[in-house]
Amino acid sequence: QMQLAESGGGLVQAGGSLRLSCVASGRLFSKCTMGWFRQAPGEERAFVAAITWSGADTIYADSVKGRFTISRDNAKNMLYLQMNSLKPEDTAVYYCARRLGLYVSYSARSADYNSWGQGTQVTVSA
Repeated sequence: QMQLAESGGGLVQAGGSLRLSCVASGRLFSKCTMGWFRQAPGEERAFVAAITWSGADTIYADSVKGRFTISRDNAKNMLYLQMNSLKPEDTAVYYCARRLGLYVSYSARSADYNSWGQGTQVTVSA
């Protein structure tokens, strides 16, 4: 089971930027499609972005397209989410996740992911 740990969350003003990081344990990271999800208070967990194992393909939720960028460094077992032009509605706990399987395409369904980090809080003030 891959262990995941997020960092980089915090409090930022609207229009600001944050970069989230996620470190993965083990030797499978470079073979795994990875994703970012978020959960706001009182809401269900929502898809944010995903990236295939090689980094060649990415997908974004419409709400973050053009503002957020997902990337990875397989040599360091690291996943990133660069968040720019942040809005108060981006406030949530952000989770990184590993998609079940190896060398699979990306997915926006949380049920397709079987390893999750503990989450990092992002708060955007108006």
